[in-house]
Amino acid sequence: MTVSAARRSVVAVALGLAALVLYRTTLLPGVGWWDTAEFQTVGPLLGTAHPTGYPSYVLLGWLASIVLGPFGEPALRMNLLSALLVAATVAGTVAVGETLTGRASLGLVVGAGLAVTPAVWRISTAADPHAFHLALVVGLVLALLRWEAAHRAGAPSADRILVGAAVLTGVAAGNHGLTALLAPWLAAFVLVVEPRLLRRPGFSLGCLALAVGVALVLYLELPLRAGPFRAPLVYGHPERLDGLLEIVTGAQFAAAVRSPFDDPAGTVGRIGAVAADQFGPLAVLLPAAALATVVRRPTFAVLSLPAALATAVFAAGYENAEIGRYDLGPVFFGWSWLGVLGALAVERLAALWADERRRAVADGARGVARGLAVGIVALALLGPGVLALPATRAAVDRSRDTTAAAWLDAVSAALAPDAVVVSWWSVSTPLWYAQLIEGRRPDVWIVDDRTRLDLGLGEVTDVIDANLPRRPVYVIRARADELAALAAAYDLEPVPVPVGSPLWRVLRPRAVGAAR
Repeated sequence: MTVSAARRSVVAVALGLAALVLYRTTLLPGVGWWDTAEFQTVGPLLGTAHPTGYPSYVLLGWLASIVLGPFGEPALRMNLLSALLVAATVAGTVAVGETLTGRASLGLVVGAGLAVTPAVWRISTAADPHAFHLALVVGLVLALLRWEAAHRAGAPSADRILVGAAVLTGVAAGNHGLTALLAPWLAAFVLVVEPRLLRRPGFSLGCLALAVGVALVLYLELPLRAGPFRAPLVYGHPERLDGLLEIVTGAQFAAAVRSPFDDPAGTVGRIGAVAADQFGPLAVLLPAAALATVVRRPTFAVLSLPAALATAVFAAGYENAEIGRYDLGPVFFGWSWLGVLGALAVERLAALWADERRRAVADGARGVARGLAVGIVALALLGPGVLALPATRAAVDRSRDTTAAAWLDAVSAALAPDAVVVSWWSVSTPLWYAQLIEGRRPDVWIVDDRTRLDLGLGEVTDVIDANLPRRPVYVIRARADELAALAAAYDLEPVPVPVGSPLWRVLRPRAVGAAR
């Protein structure tokens, strides 16, 4: 590595560290709700997560929970892992931006812009495999861009870089199903850069087999931890082939996916709204930036444009409460395109200010002009994000969110000995964290909706009727209509909790003849 390259690497790492310091100030301090608490539990336990299983992230979370031990409780360590992953993403984005634009300064602009984009900053605040997905996407893009440069230079390291990219692809496939929308365009990029790889079937198929093999090995974590080396927390039945396929394919969520072409206007509207939310006024530049990328970096356009569009279109047709996490890849690609557009703008501005025909002053004029042009472009690209910084920080800040912890304290103290809690996902997960990680209330049986399905326990009323004669039973329900139906069937007593979901104790069935 040359001195110049080393210096640029130091600058990229420095920006990543600065982002980490920023992210630490908005980090969730402890346990959360919903999927957050699940990953805070599954990672340290090396358990199995909800579809698609996320084994890459679970394995990384288990390792991080050990390495980051001095930094606080397991929940905080898993949150900190997300901040570290996004900070690494920022550093990697600097390198991607420099590679695409040929300018270290614009690489910094691209990295800094990504760092304070709302979706990216938000994903750094709590445990979530999407933070790892974003880091892997950036790592893959950087690896392929460096492979392209090495290949064009005839460097012997080119094949090794491509093998490394295949390994990363396998890790990404083991982390998130969104990799399926990215992988075809990674392959397209490789074949556009070097179509002669088709004449090397042994090497090409070897890379493909390596990527698939790495993913398969990672997915073995599910049946192993659900079977012979059973973890304390297992989702579904991945120890069985049908159960494993159900989780890996995400079959549970198939009904939530609709064709984006059923409502084309809604799909386009959602993509436009996301662009406006994440890029602010820069959103109007994205079409020009994409076009500039097609002209200036056509091979990268082959990868980035269809990958971003496919992900954005899929997200528009997926009904999910936190679908904004799927926008991370397109946001990264959008910033890379803006970097290419910025490089083009620098060239045009510099050409306007420096007359290259006057040889006596050409070098100095060009240098000053380019410096001024870079400053103007940097101001244009980073200005909106800097101005929005206070609002973005307020929107993503979770540093004072202790609601889940306070709720757990109240519920743990209120539950009678040997109780059964018939719960639902968003609050079951912190209850599992309290019980399995913190060791609180091991006498309590937490019956989640998924538990009822996996153990064949029937409906909520079946669980209540089976346990009420011999154990205290409590219910927590997500919907008002569910609670109303239970109140018609049983006498319910509210249990005071200061925050979070209401807790009700089931006292007795209502008299015969009451609505049930």
